[in-house]
Amino acid sequence: MKAIVNDSFGGPEVMRVASVPEPTPGPGQVLVRVAATSVNRPDVIQRQGNYPPPPGDSNILGLEIAGTVAALGDGVDQWRCGDRVMGLVGGGAYAEFSVAWPGHLMRIPESMSWEKAACVSETYITAHLNLFQFPGLVEGQQVLLHGGGGGVNTAAIQLCRVLAPSVTILVTASTTKVQRVRDLGVDLVIDYQQQDFQEEVAKLTDGRGVDVILDHIGAAYLHANLKSLAVNGTLMLIGVMGGAKSDLNLAQLMVKRQKIAGSVLRPRPVDEKAAIISRFASETLGLFSDEKIIPLVHKVFPLEKVVEAHRLMESSGHFGKLVLIVDSEASL
Repeated sequence: MKAIVNDSFGGPEVMRVASVPEPTPGPGQVLVRVAATSVNRPDVIQRQGNYPPPPGDSNILGLEIAGTVAALGDGVDQWRCGDRVMGLVGGGAYAEFSVAWPGHLMRIPESMSWEKAACVSETYITAHLNLFQFPGLVEGQQVLLHGGGGGVNTAAIQLCRVLAPSVTILVTASTTKVQRVRDLGVDLVIDYQQQDFQEEVAKLTDGRGVDVILDHIGAAYLHANLKSLAVNGTLMLIGVMGGAKSDLNLAQLMVKRQKIAGSVLRPRPVDEKAAIISRFASETLGLFSDEKIIPLVHKVFPLEKVVEAHRLMESSGHFGKLVLIVDSEASL
């Protein structure tokens, strides 16, 4: 089968199209013929050599798939060959075929295209998990999202607007993306290149701070995040693009009864991830079917243009998702 491989770690140029053996589903697994996938930040980090796949998962890049069920391993009875599915894999999405656990797949809404379906699993589940499943964002609260143009945060904005309409949404964004973030219906956009987000949060909340912060920056934002967090607030840390190590005043954390929770989706146990996906599906798939939530696609590339897609991801010049078409002849 056709797949993207990298024989070494480094820049986008280390990736190439190659012919590799087609995977075989083991007991309790599903083989999916991939129609489309998308580029996520963890793909870039893995390509650089800093995010290895969990033991037993494919070394091929890619964490989410949209396609059709091609074969079933022993014991799988919830899917049938030909079913249109989207879901998460521990690796191997940049290929014509990928193996998944049945509980990690969801049925694609009838009206949804492959391109849109390839955008749902990684970013929307990450946003839903780290806002609504834990820490449990509810109506009337305030949330700060860092990096408004990325896939996770555009997903987070959409989910908040539909699942908790009275939540106040504050978003940091670069100068070139401020207006596009504002157009998504947030309450305040902070231009982090021109403004101090800690000061702006304090102004909007009268010094109270926000209830939840969703952050992928890490160390560089830690102190300002905690000062922007309300009493009993929660900082959800889903990335460390700005560094992984920082000094922390534990007394400040104790006095304000704040919580810091680290969260990574990929290496979780199979059953735990299946439970997360099941809850996401039950609470949101109808919203996608009714087009109350529509994934934002910045650009679609053929799989062979993966180097170009990764370069765009690294430049942060995108707004929304970058899609890779694996099977150009796949029908809806």
